[in-house]
Amino acid sequence: MKDQQTTTLDTLARNKAAVLNFIEQAVNRGDIDAASAHFGETYTQHNPNIPDGAEGFRDYVRQLRQTFPVVRGEVKRIVAEGDYVVVHMLARREPEDAGLAIVDIFRLAEGRLVEHWEVRQPIVESELHGNGMI
Repeated sequence: MKDQQTTTLDTLARNKAAVLNFIEQAVNRGDIDAASAHFGETYTQHNPNIPDGAEGFRDYVRQLRQTFPVVRGEVKRIVAEGDYVVVHMLARREPEDAGLAIVDIFRLAEGRLVEHWEVRQPIVESELHGNGMI
């Protein structure tokens, strides 16, 4: 029988895998049906530019992919704690774009995405420190 720590580590790994698969399906492939399989019964959206609920997210991705058909998200870091998964990624709407530095926070319930927050900022050409944004 697995101990509690192993079970927790397994759950965290599954949650991270679900979020990575969701991003790959929704953002990089535009396969909204496959991505939608990751939603829970409810999906609360905190990004002010995306309508609430799973259907609101589907509409957002359809519009995004229609306007920017080659949009890509490259996950740079992923951290899971409890029911939360945090992703730090570089998103480019066009290959030549500098892109956006994005931090997505997902809350999962029973391995399904049920809540989302997002913070984003454009990648700048010059910075005061030289450390990079991603």
